[in-house]
Amino acid sequence: MNTLSIKKLGPGLLFAGAAIGVSHLVQSTRAGADYGFGLLWALVLINVIKYPFFQFGPRYAAVTGKSLLDGYLKLGKPILVTYFILSLLTMFTIQTAVTIVTAGLAVHLFGITENAAIWSVVITMVCAFVLIVGRYKVLDKLMKVVIITLTLSTLIAVFFAFQENIVSVSSQVLSFNQVIPETATGIAFMIAFMGWMPAPMDISIWHSLWTLEKKSTEKLSVSTALFDFNIGYISTVILGLAFAILGALVMFGTGESFSNVGGVFARQLITMYTSSLGSWAAIFIGIAALTTMFSTTLTTLDASPRAMSKAANLLGFSGKATSYLFWLGILIAGTCIILLFFVSEMGVLIKVATILSFLTAPFYAICNYLVFKDKSIPEKARLSKTLDWVSISSIIALVGFSVWYIISLF
Repeated sequence: MNTLSIKKLGPGLLFAGAAIGVSHLVQSTRAGADYGFGLLWALVLINVIKYPFFQFGPRYAAVTGKSLLDGYLKLGKPILVTYFILSLLTMFTIQTAVTIVTAGLAVHLFGITENAAIWSVVITMVCAFVLIVGRYKVLDKLMKVVIITLTLSTLIAVFFAFQENIVSVSSQVLSFNQVIPETATGIAFMIAFMGWMPAPMDISIWHSLWTLEKKSTEKLSVSTALFDFNIGYISTVILGLAFAILGALVMFGTGESFSNVGGVFARQLITMYTSSLGSWAAIFIGIAALTTMFSTTLTTLDASPRAMSKAANLLGFSGKATSYLFWLGILIAGTCIILLFFVSEMGVLIKVATILSFLTAPFYAICNYLVFKDKSIPEKARLSKTLDWVSISSIIALVGFSVWYIISLF
């Protein structure tokens, strides 16, 4: 690992770029604002539970030279068809949710127009242009800057927030007692919070595809791929905790709550930071937050078409249906239609997207686990007994949480 350079990092940081967005800026901050430090257990637990299944993406690509979608096809065509349908049903909502938050930040920072729908369409078109012209290379280079900038700015904000609110912490206004929501609304929020923390499970498939892109231009060993993944994953966990702590320190107990309107939420978010760092930090933090959400919008806009074109190809589709640009066009069109009609419903869109992500998590977890039971995988690359046991336990936990949520609805 001594020879590992920043240049060799890539897919793991793309994972972080896709993950550190709505789940962190919106959901983690809200968890802290509404529950103080009470849901930190949920944040840590879901990151531990999901870890093996996210890791399987780059591991499988590095070992076999194929994507997880190839592995799904080996499990049986119905599995890949199920993925294709699930992805088709969720990709528009996910893309819309991240774009609306990005647009809200742009409205607050740049003004020009208060119409978030116009900003959303502009941002989508800019992302599309970057992907069509630059493809993977641009994503790879951009993410290194984004993750470093966001990590530093967020940790600095947490430090100053603790300095400003040390009295509240020491006087137990903020308690470290952990809580389990009891109301249907509280349980729904917690499931939504965990659904996208640190990211939807299908990002493991995106990660395997990005790893193959990296592997196509330079040698990438299994150890390097896993190191790269761990760097990205640890970053998402640290920043998830940081945003939850910021929400608790600055918003908890104030009587304020975050708005579902993108522009208003963005203003509250920036104010949260500046109340800790001072007004001088407004532009710096605003740009860092916007860059974060822009990178999420960009990576998701790249990943869904990449995965859909690959799945279509494996399923035997022909012609344009297997083209990356075809699916990019479909995603852009669908996203823009939703944005024009539902731009004011940011909160509802995010809630729907995150709950769907959580309820489908057991499917992806089971598939990713079974892929590594393939006897063609070299013995040394198979799951250790410990990782095997952790994976099975995590699948049981994911199924249990999903059942708990469904029961709470009734």
